[in-house]
Amino acid sequence: MAEKKIMLGNEAIARGAYEAGVKVSAAYPGTPSTEISENIVKYDEIYAEWSPNEKVAMEVAIGASISGVRAMASMKHVGVNVASDPLYTASYTGVGGGLVLVAADDPGLYSSQNEQDTRCVARAAQVPVLEPSDSQEAKDFVKFAFEISEKYDTPVILRTTTRLSHSQGTVVMEEREEIPDKPYERNISKFVMMPGMAKGRHLYVEKRMKAMEEDGIEFPVNKVEYKDSSVGFITSGIPYQYVKEVFPDASVLKLGMVYPLPKKLIEEFAAKVDKLYIFEELEPVIEEQVKSWGIHAIGKEIFSRQGEYSANMLRRVLLSEKTEENSPAQVPARPPILCPGCPHRSVFSVLKKLKIHAAGDIGCYTLGAVAPLSVIDTTICMGASISSLHGMEKAKGKEYIKNWVAVIGDSTFMHTGVNSLMNTVYNQGTGTVIIADNSTTGMTGHQDHAATGKTLKGERVPAISIYKFCKAIGIEHVVEVNAFDLPLLEKVIREETARDEVSVIITKSPCVLLKGNVFPDVCVPLPEKCKKCGACLIPGCPALTKKEDGSIAIDATMCNGCGLCMQLCPFDAIAKEPK
Repeated sequence: MAEKKIMLGNEAIARGAYEAGVKVSAAYPGTPSTEISENIVKYDEIYAEWSPNEKVAMEVAIGASISGVRAMASMKHVGVNVASDPLYTASYTGVGGGLVLVAADDPGLYSSQNEQDTRCVARAAQVPVLEPSDSQEAKDFVKFAFEISEKYDTPVILRTTTRLSHSQGTVVMEEREEIPDKPYERNISKFVMMPGMAKGRHLYVEKRMKAMEEDGIEFPVNKVEYKDSSVGFITSGIPYQYVKEVFPDASVLKLGMVYPLPKKLIEEFAAKVDKLYIFEELEPVIEEQVKSWGIHAIGKEIFSRQGEYSANMLRRVLLSEKTEENSPAQVPARPPILCPGCPHRSVFSVLKKLKIHAAGDIGCYTLGAVAPLSVIDTTICMGASISSLHGMEKAKGKEYIKNWVAVIGDSTFMHTGVNSLMNTVYNQGTGTVIIADNSTTGMTGHQDHAATGKTLKGERVPAISIYKFCKAIGIEHVVEVNAFDLPLLEKVIREETARDEVSVIITKSPCVLLKGNVFPDVCVPLPEKCKKCGACLIPGCPALTKKEDGSIAIDATMCNGCGLCMQLCPFDAIAKEPK
């Protein structure tokens, strides 16, 4: 009897890659896709790596595919933007061994700066998209993706969402299929995309997409469930589960391939139901195509283009039922906050004191935008902090940015910050860049990168020196400083922001949650010395609270003993004691 396991959607995708005979996996961590690679690395048969960014990850997978093996790249939806350059061209070149891109979308914006729909990118790139609706399908669709990739000579996108990635379901385990490597054959008309070759390959892409549209009626991932013919739903992915929960007797066309759409199958289904709804999260990708064929359907005119769907949405919109979503529980707001002992809080407390604005980036330090720190003024995308500061300087002049810095993390700096910093140096910009080096990719759960000296496989490798890199590209003033040394940090920031040239401050303090990074002490208040001035509360450490009499309390279970509050207290009313 086949073994069954309860798996996260991401874990099931990793299992699918293993069973499909994948040999190379590349990724950059990003919620909600991170756990895919963290599970793939458990299979010794697959080479798995953290690449410095998604573009590189995609190119690694493309190279492995060209050499004749099955390969996969994984990333979140905004990472697809970074990877789109090689992706669009890989659509033209096609594949050697099967090539799959797993793209994890984030309806509801649980951990992202936008809510884009990867299906729109796929449609522009003319790359087919599969969308599973549970963990079992997540595993099975990976395997099917590699089959159609090789059959139709195309990269394939497996689209997931946060709900699928992080929910669990039962998965039937199967053996790994050992796929023989395809022998490499030199073919410049297929793999060298100069204009002359690309013209021919574009014609091939159109032919390929037409073939998949016609063959889609037979694809096992597209399923028709005929029941009550008075109402029918076209849906896919997680929304399918909501349809089945609220309308168990309705007829349903569940699309496993959401691009290209199986036109004949949709036309047949639409003709057999009296009223047709299209229930899809985010953009009306399916709806617009179906309506363009002259099929009457109801979609975004009643369902939202924003946020995550739910069963309650169906009950509220189609059954006019009052749901809990209409009457949310009255609970206190709980905004995200930097951890107790986080070195970013120390850096931001100095910037706040000096009334310096910060162009921000993607990472834990984005939380410096909210009260009480309120230092980060902008957050756009990975690497944009340095580039946007450069743009400000070129627009308004050197004096304008004397009270500005760019703040970027070590992982994000290795991702795309390096390019931005090189651009600033090359184009004779000015400005101060603070690289908040906490020795990890903190926001997504402590993944390593090229500057930590450790690979996804756990191998020790030479760590790229951020300091030496900055010096190598011609920056004269590069200073490393402990993030918790407030007097020195303040002195350095004052000096560097006053310069009329590019300068870099590297605040080197590891993430407080990293294994092995343990402060030996905790901070304790000394009530007899406390003047109730509140200086220690300014950075907003969650371990500190203000009592009714104005004095402070420190929660020993939360305090990590970083000593920031001690340094801020002008009356020595906080001390340390061993844990």
